[in-house]
Amino acid sequence: MQPWSRHELTEQLRQVGQQRYHDQHPFHLRMCAGELTREQVQCWVANRFYYQTSIPIKDALLLSRCPVREVRRHWIQRIIDHDGSGDDPGGIEKWLRLGEGVGLSLDDLESERLLLPAVRFSVDAYVNFVGTRPWIEGVASSLTELFSPQLMKNRLAALEAHYPWIDLEALIYFRSRPPQAARDSDNALATVHQYCKTLAEQKQAVAALDFKCDVLWAQLDAIHHHCFQ
Repeated sequence: MQPWSRHELTEQLRQVGQQRYHDQHPFHLRMCAGELTREQVQCWVANRFYYQTSIPIKDALLLSRCPVREVRRHWIQRIIDHDGSGDDPGGIEKWLRLGEGVGLSLDDLESERLLLPAVRFSVDAYVNFVGTRPWIEGVASSLTELFSPQLMKNRLAALEAHYPWIDLEALIYFRSRPPQAARDSDNALATVHQYCKTLAEQKQAVAALDFKCDVLWAQLDAIHHHCFQ
């Protein structure tokens, strides 16, 4: 069978987001409706921190397995964005600031004492996926960033409107991340188009994105069950 055209492949990927992205998860919807307690917000922040700290590890694995210099030159910026460089504290430091803003201590986050086992399992599964599957599938799995800018804008608006006890300065992560995600998704999509030439490779790219949506959904499943059981 003939491979999909660029437009067809893009549409296949976007359909995954429309059907499977966690912007429709009950926990996210409850957050946006202002229905979470302080303790439930804290639970989400503490558990999401494990994902945040694992992203540069995942990206370092992808870099170590990618033979294409031009791809590596672009991809390394993702690690810098999360770990920080120079005067830029990076996304992990900004998430620590969020933790402080919702009433968590540095030890609450870094000790992982509030981390739910199912969240750890799902995040570790994602890191293992990128470390063992073909590098281009790791690139494709990152394409949840096609959909994340709007989610983060909605989340920021909800946190500002419904949770006035959160220090507004602590929400800097959600203000800084959308343009980075848009830039990264543009680059990743172009890379998938360039290196997924056969229909089989294209379908594997779509499957990788589907898996990543499962990872994000599973995290919220665990948090939702813990908070509302």
